[in-house]
Amino acid sequence: MRRNGRGTGQDRGGRDDRARSRVPLRRSLLGRLLGVSALVAACSVAATAWIAVQTTSGAILQEQGRTLTADARIYDTLLGYAARNRTWDGVDATVRELAEQSGRRVALTTRSRRPLADSATAETPPALPPEASAVVDPLSVDTVLAARSTEGQGTDADRIDPRAVGPYLLPTSERTHLRQLADRNAVCLNRAGVAADVVVGPSGRPKVQMVGSDPGRAVDTKCGLTDLETPTRTEQKALDALNGLADACLKRQGREGVRLDQDLYWSRTVSDAPRQRPPDDARETRPVPVPEPPREFTGEDDRAVASCVGTARSEQLSSYVASPALLFIGDDGGTTVPGFDLSPANTAKIAGAAALVLALTVGASVLAGTRLVRPLHALTGAAQQMRDGEEHASVPVSGDDEIGRLAAAFNDMSAHRARLEEQRKAMVSDVAHELRTPLSNIRGWLEAAQDGLADPDPAFVSSLLEEAVQLQHIIDDLQDLAAADAGVLRLHPEQVRVGELLHQVAAAHQAGADTAGVTLRVEAAPAPEVRADPVRLRQAVGNLVSNAVRHTPAGGTVTLRAYGAGARPRAGSGVGPGAGSGEVVIEVADTGMGIPAGDLDHVFDRFWRAEKSRSRRTGGSGLGLAIVRKLAEAHGGTVGAASTEGAGSAFTLRLPVTPPTP
Repeated sequence: MRRNGRGTGQDRGGRDDRARSRVPLRRSLLGRLLGVSALVAACSVAATAWIAVQTTSGAILQEQGRTLTADARIYDTLLGYAARNRTWDGVDATVRELAEQSGRRVALTTRSRRPLADSATAETPPALPPEASAVVDPLSVDTVLAARSTEGQGTDADRIDPRAVGPYLLPTSERTHLRQLADRNAVCLNRAGVAADVVVGPSGRPKVQMVGSDPGRAVDTKCGLTDLETPTRTEQKALDALNGLADACLKRQGREGVRLDQDLYWSRTVSDAPRQRPPDDARETRPVPVPEPPREFTGEDDRAVASCVGTARSEQLSSYVASPALLFIGDDGGTTVPGFDLSPANTAKIAGAAALVLALTVGASVLAGTRLVRPLHALTGAAQQMRDGEEHASVPVSGDDEIGRLAAAFNDMSAHRARLEEQRKAMVSDVAHELRTPLSNIRGWLEAAQDGLADPDPAFVSSLLEEAVQLQHIIDDLQDLAAADAGVLRLHPEQVRVGELLHQVAAAHQAGADTAGVTLRVEAAPAPEVRADPVRLRQAVGNLVSNAVRHTPAGGTVTLRAYGAGARPRAGSGVGPGAGSGEVVIEVADTGMGIPAGDLDHVFDRFWRAEKSRSRRTGGSGLGLAIVRKLAEAHGGTVGAASTEGAGSAFTLRLPVTPPTP
């Protein structure tokens, strides 16, 4: 017996597939590829531009810094020469040496542009630029260039080069005496646990410098550090001269004179007045800062004293240093603009930055490509497994994009293929079983007749004929199913009055129904019309009636109804809607044993029967309801089943109404 409650559902599935195919661009594979490509391109361009700018700018600044440092070294060397010499005589050797070291042209002139020294080797040197690179004046140091020099000792606080010592230069006897005192103090400090060393200044005065120790610890050592603070005779003489020049300057301003000490601190001329500390721009920087004592000077007084002290120092040293000179640093063409080429190290940095960006770009592209191609590899492997004979192979579904939907469709196809393979094997087994039974019976009777065990009487021939007819029915049903599966089932549609067709089917099965004790009843007046193949439609309805009669016990009823899909008539009313409905329903209902709910999904499967033992008590090949479904689908309709176990079943054949042709 064949029953089924499932419709085709193909239209709904097709609509779902089409809906899934319209995935938003941001979730599609194309969108992901475009997004990844755009992101990689943007990041690559931005990273390349940023790194190139940063690296190139850094390289340029580094090269410029090297050039400026070299220029500052040239300036500092010449500044030291001017601080230690009264004239520029003999500076030519120093200028040539600096030019060789820096690879630049170095030239010195007076303020009136009279040449003092020039490293240019041409017979007629190129003209010097209108602007000088710097002014070499030890009494007015360019603090920017001095700060860039690794050898210079000038600071922002003192515009006088410390190497310009002039009258403060110590003679040999005083140097020797002070060095002995300094060495003795350094040894004393080292023994006391204070790391100390002796440093000699430009004037030849030694100083004890403590290394990495707290200067306050030296106070408790009693090493006689104050002995070195007393000015020598030479220093005192020069200091008195400086003090006189400063006092003269202050008196011209109507101010009181001051007393200067060796460190250029000043105080009132009264002996017990507290010492004053000059502002930072009027004193040298000492390695060990001295705490500033309370001041009696106002801010204006301090500025005036600092100005006079600076003026006095310049006046005192002017006769001991070379006159100011203009310094020109440039190339052989005469320009002072720093020209440079990128060094191999900086060139390697830029190349390395570009290579890094390229590597990151390639890595990101490979990573994105691998993530996109991985599911395709999985699909390829699964397809190869199916080709090699695997019954079922599936791949993981990672998303809802094109690849994800392809993976889901592949999994559905694989599962459907596995089900079809199982159905094919079951069908072959069922066909073999169905054909074996009548063939075995025919063979048995024929062998019995051949051996003389059975007489070929009418009963014998009737039995053989019955088995042959059963065989013919199975073969015909298989042919119909094969034609339907191949899509070559031929239909000859015409306008069919459904009521007349139901009466014809009932008349054809009346004899069998009477034999089984089953009542056939038709309710189809007035009946709608459909455009269908009358032969195939009678075959489909006949299969339903035959199936209902076989499974209805004696005394039961099989009812054939036809009505429009808009309304169902009441049982026994005999009334149905006319042909105006969009769908015609043909219903075959019985009062038989019913179908269990778990079997309704299988009643239209081929060779499926509720009688699992395959006994021939109810007859049938198990193909009738499968043929009904194929014929309904060929007409553009559907077939379904509903049942209540123990109360009966109802099979409905739904066909679309086609208006009659004119």
